[in-house]
Amino acid sequence: MSSKLKIKNKNFIGCNSVLFLLLITLLFNNSHAENTSRVITISEGLRIATENNRIIKIVSHNEDISSADIGIAKSRLLPNINAYTDQTFLAYQPGAKFGTQNQIIYTSDKSFLSYGINVYQTLYDFGASISPYEASKVSLELTKLDMARIKNIIALDFINAYYNLLETEKMILVAQREVERLESHLKVTRSLYNEGVITKNDLLQAEVRLSDGKQKLLTIKNMRAINVSRINNILSRPLKEEVQVEDVTVNISDSIELEKAWETAEKERTEIKMIDYELRILNLQETAKKAEYYPEIFARGGYNYTKNSYQLHEDNWSLIFGINLNLFSGGSTKAEVSRVIYRKEQVLEQERKLIDDIKLEVEKNYLDMKNAVEKIQVTKDAIAQAEENLKINKIKYEEGIGTATDVLDAITLLTDAETNYYRALYEHRRAHAGLIYAIGMKLVSAYK
Repeated sequence: MSSKLKIKNKNFIGCNSVLFLLLITLLFNNSHAENTSRVITISEGLRIATENNRIIKIVSHNEDISSADIGIAKSRLLPNINAYTDQTFLAYQPGAKFGTQNQIIYTSDKSFLSYGINVYQTLYDFGASISPYEASKVSLELTKLDMARIKNIIALDFINAYYNLLETEKMILVAQREVERLESHLKVTRSLYNEGVITKNDLLQAEVRLSDGKQKLLTIKNMRAINVSRINNILSRPLKEEVQVEDVTVNISDSIELEKAWETAEKERTEIKMIDYELRILNLQETAKKAEYYPEIFARGGYNYTKNSYQLHEDNWSLIFGINLNLFSGGSTKAEVSRVIYRKEQVLEQERKLIDDIKLEVEKNYLDMKNAVEKIQVTKDAIAQAEENLKINKIKYEEGIGTATDVLDAITLLTDAETNYYRALYEHRRAHAGLIYAIGMKLVSAYK
């Protein structure tokens, strides 16, 4: 009986072990799948950012608003049709007196029904109606350009956030390596102290520097969390959602002439194109305002019915051709035309200022990229030299020739060299993205 029980217990334990292993495997696979799904490439992130970002969704409504404005402006080109019906009740029946006897002749019923339909159509108004319609269509194109501009700004914002996260991850690796080096030094120091070779001051110094290194590592990890939240904010995802990124390779040997970059920027920057569209709108607005000096030629027609047993015809059709001319409007037309002209002069000055600003932006990113390339070359050599310096000082310290301060300084020197290298590397990549943006290229296309 007891042997059977043992066998059953063994079987039960075996089954539980298998189930436990299966559960662990499933959890591992799910965790692995989740981690894999969280990896975001820069091209994928740019696609999501330029589709899902909340600013993009807000601005996208401007296109719908501009389309509605076209409908409003188009309505002025179409006939105005009005229908009416009314019932009139009079206190006295309309009539007239004739002759010396004051003979009364009634001209209308005391109460009567009226209805009709009237059509009004402007035939020609020297551009007063067509110009706002054309301006609204140009405004729609301007809205589309503005959307493209904002998408590129969001794309640049995402790229900078992406590179900031990559740089932070590299800084975490540098900080972790510094902690490992300090732990290794502390281990050697503690061994030498136990052997009576060094004083306790060296041991305390190593412990303090290790504590400082760990604090710096914690700070950088917190910085990474902030950068992750920044990316999630751009992608309109929950701020605490984990993000894994892939490093991006940028060829540092790629070069572009500054003059060529300026020329490209003047042709391709969306902001300059937008000013051209704005000037077109202002020209059309000026035409519409000046049209108020001229007459409007119109046609009006309709059908009207009034129930009146005293009239020969109770209903009638009408067609009228006429001219409207505003003789005096208190000077408002002249003032509005002047306002548009002043606005055009202002926009032209803004264009000149914009071109100068864009040239400055291009030059800044160009020089930043060039400077970063030089830093990369210098810091890459500095890392190898710092590694050799640390190796020599560690050997000297372990042999009793060098000091603990020399080792700690060598560790700090190597950490600084690695830090400077990664900073230069990602400065170059940010400047590269900034230059692509500054010359007017679409970042989504450039990073496919």
